[in-house]
Amino acid sequence: MRTELTAYREREELSQGELAEAVGVSRQTINAIERDRYDPSLELAFKLATYFDCHIEDLFKPDIDRSESN
Repeated sequence: MRTELTAYREREELSQGELAEAVGVSRQTINAIERDRYDPSLELAFKLATYFDCHIEDLFKPDIDRSESN
């Protein structure tokens, strides 16, 4: 899954720690999500989308390999 979380966070001029505190997770969790090393739970994805006033689909996009769909 690809994430736009870094772009949203930087647009709001937030540190990873500030965002983490706002949504109730560790800074390491935000870092792992931004580096595509961790897929957030549905609950956390909703919290992040609510925080940024956007849709989950705006923050997280599936990695679709088009060659597999043929």
